[in-house]
Amino acid sequence: MRHYNITVKGKVQGVSYRFATLNAALKLHLAGYVKNMHNGDVYIEVEGSEENINKLISWCYVGPPKAEVIEVHAEESEIKEFRNFEIKK
Repeated sequence: MRHYNITVKGKVQGVSYRFATLNAALKLHLAGYVKNMHNGDVYIEVEGSEENINKLISWCYVGPPKAEVIEVHAEESEIKEFRNFEIKK
């Protein structure tokens, strides 16, 4: 079990990035959350197997069709024992 904090920069708000992230995370059996930040970034905290987290990080570089991702920053952090994956406001 691993925990990563991921920040996605670019045109990632107003393009259904959070909803697409939710779907991707659920397919990969990951837990955590995704939310929009005031500065225009999308922030994700995710827990699960390292293999599936790496798949999500790779997906973050592409995102949904209308997204234009410039940068993805991911760093490992302490496990918080999330039970599900959700979109936070």
